[in-house]
Amino acid sequence: MQRHPYLLPTPCDYVHKSLGEWVCNIADGGPYLDSGYSPPSDVVIHPWDEEKFLSELEKAERQEKLSPGGNRAVLFCSTTDPYQVLHHPDSEQGILFNSHRRTVMRRALRLIRDHSTLRVRILTRSPLAQEDFNLFKSFGDRLMFGMYLPTLRDDLSRIYERNAPLPDLRWDALHKAKETGLHVFVVMAPTYPDSDEDDLRPTLYAIADFDPLTVFHGVMRLNADDVARVVINAALNGTRVNTKALQSRRKWIKHALHTFGTVERIATCIGLDDRLHLWPDLMLGTDEARSFVNNPSRYRFWLNQCWGRVSEWPQASR
Repeated sequence: MQRHPYLLPTPCDYVHKSLGEWVCNIADGGPYLDSGYSPPSDVVIHPWDEEKFLSELEKAERQEKLSPGGNRAVLFCSTTDPYQVLHHPDSEQGILFNSHRRTVMRRALRLIRDHSTLRVRILTRSPLAQEDFNLFKSFGDRLMFGMYLPTLRDDLSRIYERNAPLPDLRWDALHKAKETGLHVFVVMAPTYPDSDEDDLRPTLYAIADFDPLTVFHGVMRLNADDVARVVINAALNGTRVNTKALQSRRKWIKHALHTFGTVERIATCIGLDDRLHLWPDLMLGTDEARSFVNNPSRYRFWLNQCWGRVSEWPQASR
């Protein structure tokens, strides 16, 4: 584990995702981002500089030119999971790093709450976020809490998100968030090449239980080396995976278009269509992708709707 010079809210570079205007990363990397298709990564810890953080927070507060989909929100986080457990060979160092994570998250959130009018979006895979639910609630309508939940299947999760908490733990955390009175969103992404309708349907039905403000959805895309790692990881877990959709650009495009269509259809059937925010990969805007559709004009309209969509934010309480 290494240290980075500082921690600051910086412009959010997620394209077409409407997750936030700024992003605040308390670290880079970590075990929850070490998927079944990537080699283990080191964690780069960002030390805390309160004076500089407050200075950048003030700049953000005064910023006038904002993106349409940013919702004037700070996203925690994009390069790490804000509530992951950080491991270290030296147990005392591990305790120190995890204490630093908790302290930085809480201090940054309190400063945003007390010294600005900015909103906050928390996105995590970790049930440990429950340790800060009361702090989240103190933001009222200024904070939204969300979790990644691409599947309900433990076997697939162990392969594609090998070090992350299993789906039932995330599902339970989302329910507790609703019980606490938090505004909830769900990121059903990235859905796996194995995610057919028999997987997507129960996942969407479970998500509907949370009555989320927004359901984000995207499709996994991997290169050849990543696919090989997935197959190896699956074999080690005694599970077979279907990676045919990842074997070429053409196969992936067909798979992605089919998956988005399936998710839209299911969401419409269960009343989630008005809250569904699709994340089509930029590859789906190529001429190659358009060659797969019968009505290119209608397809372009659909893509522009997805890419230009602004995600919901709770209305201020009266």
